[in-house]
Amino acid sequence: MDITVLGRGQVGGGLTRLWQRTGHNVTALGRDGGDASDSEVIVVAVPSDAIADALGRVRGVHGKVAIDATNTFSGRPEGFESLAHQVKSIVGGPTAKSFNTNFAALYDEIGNQRVPPSNLFAADDEARQVTEQLIRDAGYDPVYLGALDQAPLLDEQIRLPFALSQAGLGQHFYRFARPGEL
Repeated sequence: MDITVLGRGQVGGGLTRLWQRTGHNVTALGRDGGDASDSEVIVVAVPSDAIADALGRVRGVHGKVAIDATNTFSGRPEGFESLAHQVKSIVGGPTAKSFNTNFAALYDEIGNQRVPPSNLFAADDEARQVTEQLIRDAGYDPVYLGALDQAPLLDEQIRLPFALSQAGLGQHFYRFARPGEL
């Protein structure tokens, strides 16, 4: 799959490495932007207050599947129910919210786990299959929350893993499973 990742930090750079290892053609773009015309998927992994600027510097994003991996550390712009909705308003294609509730610093440890850790996501129907595939290819088990109207939950959910981390658990994986699946 041809993927363009906006952001080269821990999340963007980490996802780029994970997907390249599984054979995807990934282009990581930084502050200068670039061209995503040949990509099938756009992944937004920039600070939340930089979404519009970052997408504005990239050509060829219109109508593509977009995955929002941002967090609300610097808030959410007025008029959008989630950061994923802001991404969707700019890209104009099917959109998902994913990869924002896992610690990017642990990406290199995913494959060492007894079972794949979970990754929560919400997605438009047209973005669901691609998002699930990329979650699996990153080493996670996808856990679908529903349509994109669930994205505000994921914007806010980041507070739980951070609270657990600060309370003494440290950076961690999480796993949601039906009984008998562990």
